Amino acid sequence: MLRGWGHNSATEVVRGYGPDNALLIYSFSVPNTLVECVPNFSEGRDASKVDAIVAAMKLPGVYLLDREMDADHNRCVITLVGEREAIEEAAIRGVGKAVELIDLTQHQGAHPRMGAADVVPFIPIDGVTLEDCVTMAKHVGAEIAKRYGVPVYLYEAAATTPERQNLENIRRGQFEGIRAEMETNPARKPDFGEPRVHPTAGATAVGARKALIAYNVFLNTADVDIAKKIAKAVRASSGGFRFVKGAGFLVRGMAQVSMNLTDFEQTPIHRVFEFVRREAARYGVMLVSSEIVGLIPKQALEQAAEWFLQVENFDSSLILENRLAAVMSGKMAAGGPTAGLRAGVEPFIEQLAAATATPGGGSASAASGAMAAGLATMVATMSRGKKAYVQFESQLSEAIATLARLKEDLKFAIDADAASYNLVMKAYKVAKETSDGGQAINTALKQATRVPLGVAEAATEVAEIAEKLRPITNPNMASDLTTAIALARAAVTGALSNVAINLDSIEPASVGEEAFVSQTRKRAEELTGRG
Repeated sequence: MLRGWGHNSATEVVRGYGPDNALLIYSFSVPNTLVECVPNFSEGRDASKVDAIVAAMKLPGVYLLDREMDADHNRCVITLVGEREAIEEAAIRGVGKAVELIDLTQHQGAHPRMGAADVVPFIPIDGVTLEDCVTMAKHVGAEIAKRYGVPVYLYEAAATTPERQNLENIRRGQFEGIRAEMETNPARKPDFGEPRVHPTAGATAVGARKALIAYNVFLNTADVDIAKKIAKAVRASSGGFRFVKGAGFLVRGMAQVSMNLTDFEQTPIHRVFEFVRREAARYGVMLVSSEIVGLIPKQALEQAAEWFLQVENFDSSLILENRLAAVMSGKMAAGGPTAGLRAGVEPFIEQLAAATATPGGGSASAASGAMAAGLATMVATMSRGKKAYVQFESQLSEAIATLARLKEDLKFAIDADAASYNLVMKAYKVAKETSDGGQAINTALKQATRVPLGVAEAATEVAEIAEKLRPITNPNMASDLTTAIALARAAVTGALSNVAINLDSIEPASVGEEAFVSQTRKRAEELTGRG
């Protein structure tokens, strides 16, 4: 259930891929795109100020999911989700209100900070990619600097230099240190705005990243040095777990190990918890409790439950609420995870059989690739965590994470291919009524080419991952991998056939069209070679 305010409205986009596998956006009617934004503001004690910041971000198409205030850290975390353009503007306005209300020269708290609006990350949820969020971060950063005179640094996936991927590198010295250095140290030059901090609001970091879990563990001691030693052991920068950032603080009279898990699929929360517990025992202390700041993906808790309970053959469909949601949405029959499968897939098969142009071979290719990714994921998941394959755990986890992304892209392409074909038909119809119809047709055809090219790219990667899984997974599931590889190759063959047909239909009206056709054919040949 969404908490707080929000309005629902539709966004019109199509997702496609260029010859360099870059994701492009163009119009057609689909369900809403969803982006998460989790701005952190340097105020955790005055609820009226936080109320005002939240109110400033109240816009149609944006939902408030959560708000957290911490007096010791003197920081609040606001979790929003919404449509792309709306959430961009909401974030900008929230920063503006923070600039108005928060004075860093009077600010004190346990958490490092450099700005009234300290960090503004964008996280892809549905219908957008991390690359889209990078574009959003750049737009928002430029607007913040322009409207409010606050210098902005880009971080994580949006970073313009490798050093700025890690937020701690940007924030080193905090507000006071950055204020002293920004004008004289070229390394401190912001990505947007003048090289001087706002006198009271400091500087802001805007970025794009995957879903992050802000996770804190409390110890039964007030010795903050122990928390700092544990944080040093657990964080990636000093030799600990990859995808973990950590620091030690004194909070509510207890030592706290404060952590950010930047990729919970590859470094699960339960492993971090166990590591902190063992490290604490070395110093003769125990864990009192842990806390989540903001929200946590359901999958992370499912992973923890499976790990701690040691449930054999665990699957998320064993969870009552998950099964109920699947049944109610028509994705599963009530008899179990394998019951009623025909009922789930039959409508799509009948649509393919209908005397209509869409869905057609492009959508079928995308579906084939998605099934391949699903099968490969199943094999990797059922081998991960077993004693016989424990030495391959990191490889299996990486494969599962990559396959999850590819599966979602391929599922999206089922509808995107049909929509791109409809755009081509519309362009041909409009061309009869306008003088520049040829160019409109070429534009639609190029868009319709990018979708199957993206399918071929993704399906090729699925096939390659499935091949690599053979020697590190249960040999009794070899037939499942063989099926996955066959489905992926069928997806590549079908998708590239669509690419070729669309390229043949493009009129060489300009150098741009000729270059596009040439580059796309070259990429298709490369994929054929890899296959």
